[in-house]
Amino acid sequence: MFDSVADAYDAGRPTYPDELYRALSEVSGVGLDGATAVDVGAGTGILTHALRARGSQVIAVDPGAEMLAKLRSRAAGQAPAAVAAVLADGNALPLAGGVADLVTYAQSWHWLDPVASIAEARRVLRPGGAIAGCWNLTHAAQAEWLAAYERRLAGSCPGYWGQALEEWSVPPIAAAMELVEERWIPWTRLVTIEDFLVDLRSHSFMAVLSPEVADELIGRERAELAREFPGGVLSVPMRVYLAVGR
Repeated sequence: MFDSVADAYDAGRPTYPDELYRALSEVSGVGLDGATAVDVGAGTGILTHALRARGSQVIAVDPGAEMLAKLRSRAAGQAPAAVAAVLADGNALPLAGGVADLVTYAQSWHWLDPVASIAEARRVLRPGGAIAGCWNLTHAAQAEWLAAYERRLAGSCPGYWGQALEEWSVPPIAAAMELVEERWIPWTRLVTIEDFLVDLRSHSFMAVLSPEVADELIGRERAELAREFPGGVLSVPMRVYLAVGR
């Protein structure tokens, strides 16, 4: 699904705040410098490259060839052994047992089988290793304009899943493993309207729309956001949900 929006995903999705990496190391007990991490559902490598920048050796796993092509292009010029990109399914990792200190799922675990994926993570971890799932989420309760935006998406996109729905919740990864700790990490994203709309195009509920319908929705949202933010820059309240387990 995401291969069709790989360009938008790579250009529009936000990075994670520095506090996420401090929390990940603190809660897991795994120092990122020198660790071996398996980043499952790595996509275009947002978490992969951040872990690598902090000294980790990373095996990036994703089922999307176009997503991994973006990841590899960003890794060009880095040390050859620093990032290995593997086209594979997170429910059946093509890795030997006991090779990793961390298995991470950044915006990805909810696409996998909840039992098989965690069993595979446990298999590839070394003793003392940890599993971590994280999701970068807008915090609609902190801004009425953002809550209204989510409501408009819910009304326009049949596949929408988000905070405008009463039944929405974070993916239940905490219940699928031996939980160590959950944390919410607040931050603020300053982003232009155009980049915010590129991010919107990268979401699964947009990817399934026809190009004509998607373009029309983007046009409506551009007009709405421009009325709200005539300067063209949004201040978006965000929060990262992090769950770490064994």
